[in-house]
Amino acid sequence: MKPIPKYIALLLVIIGFYACASTGMPDGGPYDETPPKFVRATPEPNATNNKRKKISIEFDEYIKLDKASEKVIISPPQNEAPEVKVSGHRVLVEFFDTLRENTTYTIDFGDAIVDNNEDNPLGNFAYAFSTGEHIDTMEVSGTVLSADNLEPVKGIQVGLHKNLEDSAFVKLPFDRISRTDSRGHFTIRGVAPGKYRIYALMDGNQNYLFDSKTEAIAFLDSLVVPDMRPDVRQDTVWNELDTLAYDTIYEVHYTRFLPDNLILRSFKEENPMQYLVKSEREQLNRFSLYFSAKADTLPTIKGLDFDEKDAFIIESNPRNDTIRYWIKDTVMCERDTLTFQMDYLATDTLGQLVPKTDTLRMVNKIDKKRRMALAEEALKKEEKERKKRAKKGDTLKVEPKFFAMSVDAPSSLDLNRNIVLKFEEPVEHIDTAAIHMAVKVDSLWEDIPFILMADSVVPRQYQILADWQPGQEYQLKIDSLGIKGIYGLYTNKVENQLKVKTLEDYGTLYLNIVGAGPHAIVQLLNSSDGVVRQQPVTDKNTCDFYFLQPSTKYYIRLFNDDNNNGVWDTGNYAEKRQPEEVFYFPKVWEMKANFEFEETWDIHAVPLDKQKLDEIKKQKPDEAKKIKDRNKERARKLGRT
Repeated sequence: MKPIPKYIALLLVIIGFYACASTGMPDGGPYDETPPKFVRATPEPNATNNKRKKISIEFDEYIKLDKASEKVIISPPQNEAPEVKVSGHRVLVEFFDTLRENTTYTIDFGDAIVDNNEDNPLGNFAYAFSTGEHIDTMEVSGTVLSADNLEPVKGIQVGLHKNLEDSAFVKLPFDRISRTDSRGHFTIRGVAPGKYRIYALMDGNQNYLFDSKTEAIAFLDSLVVPDMRPDVRQDTVWNELDTLAYDTIYEVHYTRFLPDNLILRSFKEENPMQYLVKSEREQLNRFSLYFSAKADTLPTIKGLDFDEKDAFIIESNPRNDTIRYWIKDTVMCERDTLTFQMDYLATDTLGQLVPKTDTLRMVNKIDKKRRMALAEEALKKEEKERKKRAKKGDTLKVEPKFFAMSVDAPSSLDLNRNIVLKFEEPVEHIDTAAIHMAVKVDSLWEDIPFILMADSVVPRQYQILADWQPGQEYQLKIDSLGIKGIYGLYTNKVENQLKVKTLEDYGTLYLNIVGAGPHAIVQLLNSSDGVVRQQPVTDKNTCDFYFLQPSTKYYIRLFNDDNNNGVWDTGNYAEKRQPEEVFYFPKVWEMKANFEFEETWDIHAVPLDKQKLDEIKKQKPDEAKKIKDRNKERARKLGRT
């Protein structure tokens, strides 16, 4: 047997080596799951008598700042924002304002500091120093909620004033400051002992004081007195193999800072400044005026190139801040421009309502020449279609034009609803003799009385009311030419049949209310937090909702209608008037047909910030930054677990 040549032997060794080796790529080793660690700072943390305006905070690895402008809070507030940046292992902060004497400065980073590679957060990190002999360490914390719907308010400033005068909020910047997170939570650090006023401010111009009615605010009627005491809490060590089980529960002794559960209810004041926001001519036959605030009266219009007498049908909303003018004369509609003088009340520089006169020009978006060209083009297209059909022996049927009307009369009508007629343009005349309602009796239709009523809130909408009986079949007929619009068109004929649901098709909710004010109103809400229905609490502190749809989720909100006007009202700082109180029942009802629920609701039993269910909140909490536990997954892939 001949010996194997050396080059063949070497080749076999190499092949054997690679055959034994893993075919996968090396995984690069374990992941870094350790957050950055504080090493040192210049000046030292909690240093006193500091005069330096440049701060250096060093960590044990390369770091970066996540959303620094949103998460890093410096107190007391600065006129010129300090520069906060990262350089390798360090965070560098430079103050540009003159440092105040005998003042504690805090730089609250929250979870903004993360390592450079894996984004492991160093949570709740704060740095402080003092320009005086001692450093203040107390804290005040709580939650800011939107007053009208208890939504957490994210990103609103919360500040303390040592000056207890009411004018401090509108004249002086805050002494200490914080900002709410996505849960509406805030913590004001570095607070000295004493008495304070606390406020929240959505500070549009960043001057730390309330000087614009467009800014959302909140205030407490009572003073805030910081305190601290030793306390004990329980912490849990969870089982690594079974995340539903724990290994150890142990006690942790800590210093509890009080108050730690303040609730501030944020609101915007009613805008008292009355002025014309805009005017526009949306279509040939109408134009609209928009005002900044509600008004008791409508403006007066005097035509400068037309006769304004009986020229319009006017529609306004309940606040009289949005007004639509329908032009009745079709010849006048065709004019490219309408010019008129408008007299109305507007707010002057002293904040008083005074008469004002404006000259307005309502211009068509498409001028007459262009409109005529478009009409001619449409006629040519129609003629072309007619000739095309004529060649095929077909004729183009001319459809009559009717006054547009939609009839909301579903085949299965709810017991608590009525038939609704909606029109795109104003109605000139309704012949009620042309409207017929009938009930089916032994397979025959018998006429029944009804009421036709214009909607008091929604323009161009009418309701047909009748004595609807559960399980009965009804028929609605409207004769052609029965309803006429202001431009001479008539409605087409209508014939609808419907059946009213039975009592057994619905669920019912009975509420016994505890703790409500004398004029409370309960609102039934859908899963979008929208109002489905509302009604007042009775003198017996009950509120019942009938005819609730099965397989539908309902939520409950209550507000104390202090002025008994039927709507929720905002607050006013100058008048020291808080917004009307709002409460949520922290429960959802999924209705069942032919089923009754009865509940007793103490509106104060659950803290305000825990009442609104997360599933209907629009402001969802940001996902908490956590250390990424990826080494377990790595071990599993490598077959080591």
